Amino acid sequence: MLIPEAKIQEVRERVDMIALVQRHGVELKKSGRSYKGLCPFHGEKSPSFYVWADEKRFKCFGCQAGGDAISFVQRLLGKTFVDTVQDLAKELGIDLEAAVDPGQREKQQIKEATDFAARHFQERLWEPSVGQHAREYLRSRGLTEELMRAFGLGWAPLEWTGLADKLREHGLLAFGEKAGLVAPRQRGDGYYDMFRGRVMIPIRSPEGRTIAFGGRLLEGDDGPKYLNSKESRLYDKSSVLYATDQARDEIRKKKSAVLAEGYFDAIGLHQAGVRNALALCSTALTPGHLQLLHRLEAKELVLLLDGDEAGRKAVERLAGALLNAGANCRVAVLPEGEDPDTFARKAGAEVVQSLVKDAPPLTQHLFKTLLPDGPAATFEDKMAALERLKPITAQIPVGLTRSAFFGAMARHFGLPAQELEAALRSKAAAPVKAAPKPQAASESPPDQLEATWAAAVLRDRGLLTRDEHRVVDELKHMGLRAFMSSIQHGKGVEDALFDASEGLKTALQKASDFLPADPQALEQAFGTVCRRLKLRSIEDRLQRIARETAKVPGASSELTQDARDLLEERGQLLDLKRRLLSQK
Repeated sequence: MLIPEAKIQEVRERVDMIALVQRHGVELKKSGRSYKGLCPFHGEKSPSFYVWADEKRFKCFGCQAGGDAISFVQRLLGKTFVDTVQDLAKELGIDLEAAVDPGQREKQQIKEATDFAARHFQERLWEPSVGQHAREYLRSRGLTEELMRAFGLGWAPLEWTGLADKLREHGLLAFGEKAGLVAPRQRGDGYYDMFRGRVMIPIRSPEGRTIAFGGRLLEGDDGPKYLNSKESRLYDKSSVLYATDQARDEIRKKKSAVLAEGYFDAIGLHQAGVRNALALCSTALTPGHLQLLHRLEAKELVLLLDGDEAGRKAVERLAGALLNAGANCRVAVLPEGEDPDTFARKAGAEVVQSLVKDAPPLTQHLFKTLLPDGPAATFEDKMAALERLKPITAQIPVGLTRSAFFGAMARHFGLPAQELEAALRSKAAAPVKAAPKPQAASESPPDQLEATWAAAVLRDRGLLTRDEHRVVDELKHMGLRAFMSSIQHGKGVEDALFDASEGLKTALQKASDFLPADPQALEQAFGTVCRRLKLRSIEDRLQRIARETAKVPGASSELTQDARDLLEERGQLLDLKRRLLSQK
C-alpha cells in the first residue's frame, strides 16, 4: 500500500507520544517538559531514555536509539514501516484507504495478477511434457536454458482456461481481466485466456518487475504472430523498452544503447554478448522512450535493424522523432536478409560490436540509402528521395538542427538548401522533449547524504549491522524510510524500487554511481556517511536547544527543570559529537 506522505505526517503529528511509549511497557516520569525512563532497547539501571511530547520524538543517550513514533514501534515490535503507519492510523481513527489514489490501488491489483501469470507461464515452460515444444523452439533459436531463465520466458499452452482457472482459484480473476490476461466469454459465463499456444516473453520495468507480456504464436492459428498485453496503469508501451532490466548496467557503463525491433532480436544480441541491447515494444519511438534512455545515461543510440527493405523503412520511420529530439544516433547496417538475432548468433559479439562501432550517423545513412548516387543521381531519383524525406523533415523543428540537416542534404543532393527547404516546406514541428512526470510533494527526492546511505546498504545489506548510531531510525525522507523498511522485512529490491517514486529511484542511482566498488572501501564510505548524518542530527538538535535556553532568564541557580534538562542533553550531545569527530 502506498501511503501519501501527508497522511504519514498526520499520523506523526496526532500520535500521543507519551501514551504510546507507556502503553508499550516503559514507565516515564515527568522531568520539566520531557519525560524520562529506562530504555526498552537495552538494559540499564539509570534512566537515559527521554521522550518529548511536543516534539513527538524519543532519544536514548545510552544506546543512541532515537526517532519518532513510527521508529519507536518499528524497532520495538519489528514491524515494517507501512504496517506501523497503518496500525497507528487505525488507533487514531485516520482513514488511510480513502487517501489512497484509486489508480494506485488498481495498479497494485494488476501487478498481483501479472506476477502470478509470470510465475504460471514459467512453470508451464519447464514442465517436462507441457513445455517441451516451446523449449525445443527456443533452443532452435540458439537460446540456452540460462538465458531463457534470465529473461523469464514462459509458455501458454493451447488451452482455453488454463490461466483463468488458476486466477479464479487464487481470487485474482478480476485483476487478471484488468491486466488483459483473460477476457469474459461472449456467450455464457466464465473467462478465457488471451494468450494461447504462445511462447511468453515478460516485458519488465527497468527494475526487473514484470509489467506486461508479449506472446509469440507457436501452436494453432488463433491471432497474429505476436500478441502484446493491452496498456494498463501498470504498462505504458510509449515509455517502456524491452530488456531494459537486463541492459541497464551495460548502458550506463558504455553510455550507449543498441536498439533493435523485436524481442528475440534483443535476446539474441544479449546471447551474443551485446548486453546493452534493447527492443521496441511497439513500432514507434516516443519521447517517453528517449526520456528513459536519458535516465539510463545513454549518450548515443545505435539502431540495429533488419538488413532488408523493411529495416531500411524502419530507420525512416524512427528518424523524425530522433532528429526532433536532437538525439545522437547512428545506424548499423546489417547484411542483406539478416536480422540482429540470427546475425549476432552467427557472427558473434566481436563482429556485432565492430559493426556498431563503425556505424555512420543517422543523417549520413539516410542520404546514402535514399540517394546512393548523390549529386550524380537522376532528377527522378532525387525527387523520389525527397518525397520519402518529407515526413521526416516535417518533424524537425525550426532551429540549428533543421538548418544543419538541410545543409547536409544540399551537399549530398547537389541542390541549394533554400530550394530543398521550399520543396519540402511544411509546418515544422515543435521540439518534442518528454517532460518528467509531475511529482507530488511526497515524491520529492531524499538529500544526497541519505540517498548515499541507502545506496550503500542496497549494495551490501550487511552494512546495516555497522549502523552503530541507528541512522535508519532517523531518516527524514519518509519514502526512503518506507523503502528501506520493506527491504529489511524481506521485500525484493526490484519490487521496492518499482514502487518507489522516480525522484527516489534517480537519487539512489546517482548515489550508487559514486560509491566505491571495493567492499572495504564501501564499508569505510558507509561509516563516514553514518557519522555525517549523525553529526547533522546533533547539530540540528543543538541549535534547537540553543534557541530554547536563550529564552530562559536568570542565573544558573534559578534555572527551571526544563532548562536543566536541556543543558544536560546539550552536554551529552556535545560529548557524542566529540567522540564522532575523533573517529574521522
